[in-house]
Amino acid sequence: MREILIQNAHLVNEGELCQKDLLIRGEKIAKISHHIPPTGTEELIDAAGLHLLPGWIDDQVHFREPGLTHKATIASESRAAVAGGITSFIEMPNTNPQTTTQKALEDKLNRAAKVSIANYGFLFGGTNDNLEEIKTFDTTQAAGLKLFLGSSTGNMLVDDEQVLKKIFSSTDLPIAVHCEDESTIRKNLAEHIAQYGDDIPIEKHPEIRSEAACYRSSSKAIRLAKATGARLHVFHLSTAIETELFSNDKPLAEKKITAEVCVHHLWFSEEDYAQKGTLIKWNPAVKKASDREALWKALNEDKIDVLATDHAPHTLEEKQNPYTKAPSGGPLVQHAYIALLTAVQQGKTTLEKLVEKACHNPAILFKIQNRGFLREGYFADLVLVDLNQKYTVVKEDLRYQCGWSPFEGTTFGAIIKKTFVNGNIVYNDGEIIESALGKKLTFDR
Repeated sequence: MREILIQNAHLVNEGELCQKDLLIRGEKIAKISHHIPPTGTEELIDAAGLHLLPGWIDDQVHFREPGLTHKATIASESRAAVAGGITSFIEMPNTNPQTTTQKALEDKLNRAAKVSIANYGFLFGGTNDNLEEIKTFDTTQAAGLKLFLGSSTGNMLVDDEQVLKKIFSSTDLPIAVHCEDESTIRKNLAEHIAQYGDDIPIEKHPEIRSEAACYRSSSKAIRLAKATGARLHVFHLSTAIETELFSNDKPLAEKKITAEVCVHHLWFSEEDYAQKGTLIKWNPAVKKASDREALWKALNEDKIDVLATDHAPHTLEEKQNPYTKAPSGGPLVQHAYIALLTAVQQGKTTLEKLVEKACHNPAILFKIQNRGFLREGYFADLVLVDLNQKYTVVKEDLRYQCGWSPFEGTTFGAIIKKTFVNGNIVYNDGEIIESALGKKLTFDR
């Protein structure tokens, strides 16, 4: 059985940072100790001066397969993910066909098994008319349930309150929700179209998909979760006021209502629209700098539990359309980890907190088996990073099928050196290593 001994690394795990050795045997972490003597049969990696982190478990990505493969595929985006230190992903159901039946879920799992270099899982989608499917599909095969309470890419809008109540009462799975009030957005959009036509200035995006639209929807979902006892997870918070809806009075494993924030809402603000234009058009919208600072504060205070990317690629041609025709979303998995490692260097959070929110907490929240931590007996999903080497994003290095990034030209203060998935080196100093495919995520349920 193949062994890899990583020596002299600065391990970041479970709130601690210390120099240790780590031995990989096969797919698993065999031993972690201050010193592991080599036996002469292992592959040795001297990680002096480097940090060893768990691989990021990204709980919200759109890899566009099936049906939207002109934008991306599971093959292309999983390779971009491991190049960015993301070793496991949970993909969204708004593909074509939508993942709202057992058959569609099985199809996605089969597709990923053949091509994904990262570990993979999928959310099952809820709609206004698939309650019976939600009640009967095999819940061991999905990470959770996804509801769009505001329309987004691929219209899966759930806007019938009675249906919502029945869904919330019908499952013990985590229910992940996209919260934006559709009636508010439609009213705002109509007013802006009346003034500008289709070519609405992108700076108006956070006025159309407004703070009020976010708060009305998220507060409604939370009220419903409290009334039904549902396990609610609110995706991609974007406003300061929403952070007040969440608490830090319990450990994550005991919380019934949790929240996530995405990299773009922590990095960009409305001041960036002038330069980036529709490349940073997301739903929910990037909003004020004061919202961004409040999101960082809530993350550090444990009111926000999980970090994610909401990686959602579109072609550059699509993104360059006028406002009403330019889709929302952008590619992020390749640069999310180094962006937040740079934020650590800027004093916005700590390495320990970053690892907690990106690696430990998704594993806890979705009850993912034996991943998300540097622990003996766990799968060796690891990332070796250099916090002393700068990296500037250039188009030639992009691994996204769509061929662009909102971070082009940005210089980060860290790089990914190596990524391990199930003990296999799949990314090494700029090169994808096609050594093995990822595995299906499994769950303690």
